[in-house]
Amino acid sequence: MQASTYLSYLSVIVLYSAVAFRFWRSSSTQIKSNQHSVFIAVGLIVHASLLYQDIFIGDLNLNIANTLSLIFWLTVLIYWVANFKHDLHSLQALVLPPAAATVALQAYFHNNVIVAFANDPLFVTHIAIALLAYSLFTFAALHALLMAAAERSFHQKTSLIKMPNFPPIMTMEALLFRIISLGFVLLTFTLISGMLFSEQIFHQALKLNHKNIFTIISWLIFGSLLIGRAKYGWRGRTAIRWTLTGFAALLLAYVGSKFVLEILLGR
Repeated sequence: MQASTYLSYLSVIVLYSAVAFRFWRSSSTQIKSNQHSVFIAVGLIVHASLLYQDIFIGDLNLNIANTLSLIFWLTVLIYWVANFKHDLHSLQALVLPPAAATVALQAYFHNNVIVAFANDPLFVTHIAIALLAYSLFTFAALHALLMAAAERSFHQKTSLIKMPNFPPIMTMEALLFRIISLGFVLLTFTLISGMLFSEQIFHQALKLNHKNIFTIISWLIFGSLLIGRAKYGWRGRTAIRWTLTGFAALLLAYVGSKFVLEILLGR
């Protein structure tokens, strides 16, 4: 790896980690929040250039490290944009450390997992929608953890997560369900586009493999949560539990299958 490329990886890791560390060390004022937004923006730009270099130059390379890094890049971007309206600087303490970790993984793992059918528009659309859906649900899962910490703080319970200046619970909950609703729509399109592509290439709309089974389970969980919210007013701990369960299923669907194939089986 060239020294300049190494420094680029290191700069993103340091930027993300430093912003999270500053938040943990002190309460965030508006000035600090604005400073953090600038630092995160710089990190996102450099991070994007590294993803372009590792994924798109040459054959489309979506190994597990690149995929996780891309998902967390999108997650940080979603957080960064949403923060301007919803004052979510508390969430950076949860989003940025795993984002920094995925950049480190991207720097370390350079195995090639070339994506077949990369020139097929339907397949590219399917991948793009899927990655955005996973990023939204990653955001939702981290946001649910923040809500759990906020509830414990509200009830003055001890918690491993201690963060000041929580947004109002009702605001956090409303945002959670907006994110889940959008993610559910994208996950639905992911399933539909995947079935269309499978039918086009393999003449079989749905293969009952590990990835598809857990994706459908996740889709059912999030769909049930949205119905429960609309019909029974589900909120609070119930919403948090369903969100984290649905995210766990989605994690097993994609990241779990890639981990087994690339790390355990070395394919």
